[in-house]
Amino acid sequence: MRGCLVLNGKAGLVCCGLLSPYSSHKLECKLAFTFEKLNVYQKSIDFADVICNHTEQFPKGYGFLANQLNRASVSVAANIAEGNGRFTKPDRKNFFGIARGSVQECVPLLELARRRQLINEEAHLQLKDQLEEIAKMLSGLIKGLENRDS
Repeated sequence: MRGCLVLNGKAGLVCCGLLSPYSSHKLECKLAFTFEKLNVYQKSIDFADVICNHTEQFPKGYGFLANQLNRASVSVAANIAEGNGRFTKPDRKNFFGIARGSVQECVPLLELARRRQLINEEAHLQLKDQLEEIAKMLSGLIKGLENRDS
């Protein structure tokens, strides 16, 4: 991570004043890209990180599901980043829409993981709640683009 100082600690991940419960490292950094300041981006990265933690525990026969779930969850953050780097409003809107589609893709994958008892009911509900929040934030981002001049 360019421009970051990593210190071992137990407070969790701190980056520009934000605390993530998914890491045991403390990070103090300046964000180099504007999309990194977006709450929806930060939440989508946190979601992808949690998914990676869960899928690492999937048995060998479920590699296809782990792979697809990882790809879909990472796609949310990646498309937010790519969309934010585009110059035209239609391009940005397209990538944010793709990110929203990747959120939707995660839902049936999580349901299958729950049915196969690869994740428990509590984790399933928490992950779906996170997806719902990210989807609403993406919809707001898209509507904001539609309402903005130029």
